[in-house]
Amino acid sequence: MPIGFGCVRCVGRVVLWALVLLVIAPGCLGPMARIDRKTDRLIAKRSAGLGAEAVPPRPRAYKREPIRDRARELDESPGTAFPEVESMRFDPADESRDVEQRLSDWSALGGGSEAPESIMSIDLPTALKIAQRTSRDFVTAEEDYIVSALRLLVERHRWGPRLFNDTTVTASGAGNDGRFESAVRVLNELRVTQRLPYGGEVSARWLFDATEQLRKQVSGRYRQASRLVLAGNIPLLRGGGAVARESKIQAERDLVYAARTFERFRQQQLVNVANDYFRLVQTQAQISNLERQRASFKNLLRGTQLKVKAGRERLFSVNNVRNQLLSAESSLASQREQFILQLDRFKIRLGIPVTQAVHIEPLELYLPEPEVTPEQATRFALDYRLDLQTRRDQIDDAGRSIANARNNLLPDLNLTGSVTIPTDPDRSEGRFSIEPEDLNYSAGITFGLPLDREIERLQLRQAQIGFQRRLRDYEEFRDRIVLDARAAVRTIDLARFRLRLAEERVSITRLREREQSLRSDVVPQSRIDTQTDLLSAENNRDQALTDLRSAILNYLLTTGLMRVGRDGQFLPLPGMPPPAKTKPDDTRPEPADAQPEPADAPSEP
Repeated sequence: MPIGFGCVRCVGRVVLWALVLLVIAPGCLGPMARIDRKTDRLIAKRSAGLGAEAVPPRPRAYKREPIRDRARELDESPGTAFPEVESMRFDPADESRDVEQRLSDWSALGGGSEAPESIMSIDLPTALKIAQRTSRDFVTAEEDYIVSALRLLVERHRWGPRLFNDTTVTASGAGNDGRFESAVRVLNELRVTQRLPYGGEVSARWLFDATEQLRKQVSGRYRQASRLVLAGNIPLLRGGGAVARESKIQAERDLVYAARTFERFRQQQLVNVANDYFRLVQTQAQISNLERQRASFKNLLRGTQLKVKAGRERLFSVNNVRNQLLSAESSLASQREQFILQLDRFKIRLGIPVTQAVHIEPLELYLPEPEVTPEQATRFALDYRLDLQTRRDQIDDAGRSIANARNNLLPDLNLTGSVTIPTDPDRSEGRFSIEPEDLNYSAGITFGLPLDREIERLQLRQAQIGFQRRLRDYEEFRDRIVLDARAAVRTIDLARFRLRLAEERVSITRLREREQSLRSDVVPQSRIDTQTDLLSAENNRDQALTDLRSAILNYLLTTGLMRVGRDGQFLPLPGMPPPAKTKPDDTRPEPADAQPEPADAPSEP
């Protein structure tokens, strides 16, 4: 038998109310862009709370998910590429190939595999900008911050008014001697709930109930009624008070921690990128030192060969110089390979394709050394370190967990109440009209004795132990920060002292080299020793300069004085003087190829 006209009206009303629901609560099916904008505003507000230099993550345009292979995702036995030995091939290389030229070509391409005209030039400011755009670690740190904001938005939504609508359609029948009476019932419940700030929940529900009798001979085949229900539940002891807002309190505080963690990451990333860049520049300087040494050995080899022909040196001197030349070429090839490896790792840190050819542009970054005592550095670190502030606030979280655990030991005392306002019960189709004279109400109080609180007592002890552990971790972390801050000051002084010694050693060795170049009675071995000492002195000087720069950056990071701009650049602190203009170092010798030959050495034919 077809469904009657009344049931059609019922379904139509349900659909109408569903449309009304969509109008009332558009956020349920709103675009994801609204959520992204809301998240961005929340993050920007939380980052602004740290200070003007704190930078929130960039707004992101999330791409659509790529088309996935569902068959492969559901495959319980994914394939594995592991071919048999017979199906693989190994091509042996020619041992007489020009490996020197191949190594030179790879070095010229900056570790990449693309054409030389596509080489990317990178200095330190460029590297810092790239790191904030394509670095995988930076993107992950941004996402961690965003996820914390999303968790807070979820929690805030739970504490706001929430709309729900449930529609239930049931068909039932009852048989009597082969005759069945059937009915269709539509029950629609529209409700709104609201959590209370100190525990409990209130709700308002509108229930629409319509029944259509499909086989019935008497009148009243269609019946419809509505009722409005207001209800509430408030805990007075257990579960009541500030403990009820624990999830929201923790989510709000976690977003503050996430803002600090992200800003701390930006500081750490600047130091990491700068240290990698300094090491690359240092390796470039070591390569230049080796190239100068190789050129000097070549000149020395030519001069020694001429002296051997003139009978002024023995043959083993030539072999000794040639051996040193081969060793220098081997060290140069190894240093170039080391540079390519460092450069590839630098690309990975910046998020640049490893195949991209890169040229490192040396940049003289002026970093003045601070005039500070270990006690002052310690005070800066204890006041400004963001991660230390987070550890300190997490002690409060642990203390709050003890209070919450104690609340669980209390007895249950809950107030409940409800008011129901129905439509006119005397009408089979009671339109939605409030009938206060027919309302129903109920109120009650429930008291539960704490007869079994063993689990809660165990949880309280766990919280107390967790608080003590958190406190010890904080004290240890604080002591390590004090140690690092004091050591950072001493490290700067030590790096400056080593740099002075290394520069003095370079000056002394260069003077010895100049003196030997003007004398004719110096044996080749003495010149070899001088070149070896000069290379070691120059490398030690470059290492000391790198250590000094890294020590200053580490001091700023350790004490919490590091500030990073929106583009990832280092922000000088007030009092940092501008970089001084220095004259070229006139003591640096001319290129080895241009050094004069010994005065009494015969000219090369």
